[in-house]
Amino acid sequence: MRMKGPILAASAILAGCAQGPTQRQDADRRALAEARPVGEPVDCIDLSRIGHTRVRDNRTIDFHMRGREVYRNRLRQECPSLAFEDSFTYRTSTGRLCSVDLISVNRSGGGGGGPTCALGSFQRIETQIR
Repeated sequence: MRMKGPILAASAILAGCAQGPTQRQDADRRALAEARPVGEPVDCIDLSRIGHTRVRDNRTIDFHMRGREVYRNRLRQECPSLAFEDSFTYRTSTGRLCSVDLISVNRSGGGGGGPTCALGSFQRIETQIR
């Protein structure tokens, strides 16, 4: 019965995981609920203006642009593991990312290999949550 130590350690780790949503998950839920659309959706955004992105869930990515604008993209369908991996890549032959383009989820510890998912249109939003 020398296994008590590892079993107790594993139990403590699992208990920590079951405590509820993280601060990031709470912020993502608030950002989804509190966002206000500005203007009409657009089909493309300029790659050179993208400052960073924030994956909100398996279907929503916020593109934070230089100049403080934020464009939200609702993917055409849910993209499995996007929120968990929180990383994706895209390829485009133009200087723009458009609603006809695809993203690929990056797998932890090894680049691509994840699901490929279709972007939707880009809606400029206002939100207090970054």
